[in-house]
Amino acid sequence: MGIKRLARDAVLTAAALTIFIVELQLPELVPIPGVKLGLANIVTVTALFTLGAPDALAILLCRILLGSLFAGNLMALLYSLSGGLLSFAVLLLMRKLLTKKQLWVASVFAAMAHNLGQIAAAILVTSTPSLLVYLPVLTVSGIVTGLFTGLTAQYAVGRLKNVLKK
Repeated sequence: MGIKRLARDAVLTAAALTIFIVELQLPELVPIPGVKLGLANIVTVTALFTLGAPDALAILLCRILLGSLFAGNLMALLYSLSGGLLSFAVLLLMRKLLTKKQLWVASVFAAMAHNLGQIAAAILVTSTPSLLVYLPVLTVSGIVTGLFTGLTAQYAVGRLKNVLKK
C-alpha cells in the first residue's frame, strides 16, 4: 500500500470514527433499541463507490474495531461486525447491479442487511428467537436511514470523485 493511499484511508477512517463517536453522543431519535442513523456509513459507501472494495473494507473494519474500543463496549463489536460485514456484502453486490446515480438504492438495501445481521447476531448470542419481533421496525428504520445516508454518499461521490482517486 502506498503512503498516499494509506494516508487517504487513514483520514477517511478518522472521519468515519469521528462521526460514529459524535453520533453516540446524540439523544436517541426513537425509543427503540438499535435504531440509529448510522452516519459513519456515509464514509464507507463513499469509499466503496470511489476507491473500491479493499479500501472501503479496511476503513469499515478499522472504524468498527476502534469505535467499539473507544466507546468501551466490546460486546457491540460482535453486533457491529455482523451487521457491517453483511451490509458490505450487499453493497458489493448492489455496486455490480446499479450505477453511481442509484447509489442510494444500494444504501437502503445495505442498511436493511445491517439490521438483519445485528438481529441474527443477537439471536445467536442470546438464544432468543423472539428478537425477530424487532425486525419490521428495524427494516423501516433501515429504509429511512439508508435513504438518508445513501443520498448523502451519492452527493459526496459526485463531489469527491476527483479528490478520492485510486
